[in-house]
Amino acid sequence: MELSLTDVIGIFGVGIIVFAYILLQMEKMDPKALTFSVLNSLGAFLIIVSLLYEWNFASFLMEFIWLLISLYGVLKYFKSRSIAAVNDGKED
Repeated sequence: MELSLTDVIGIFGVGIIVFAYILLQMEKMDPKALTFSVLNSLGAFLIIVSLLYEWNFASFLMEFIWLLISLYGVLKYFKSRSIAAVNDGKED
């Protein structure tokens, strides 16, 4: 079996998501950390790229939802930092 470049991209995306999940379960990563959401976003994006070449609607839907949820986590992280910075400024 020969792997195409898009297969390798998708497999790399799966590896990133699995790596983030392993670190989470080993308590080496905080689920609220930016890194966790970024790794999940990147992994889902890479899987979506591979699915554009080997279409599977169910897998695409799953990864698209995974990507949206992960991007929500990224936005939530930056929003909480911005609120914290505003609150820190009020205490002066």
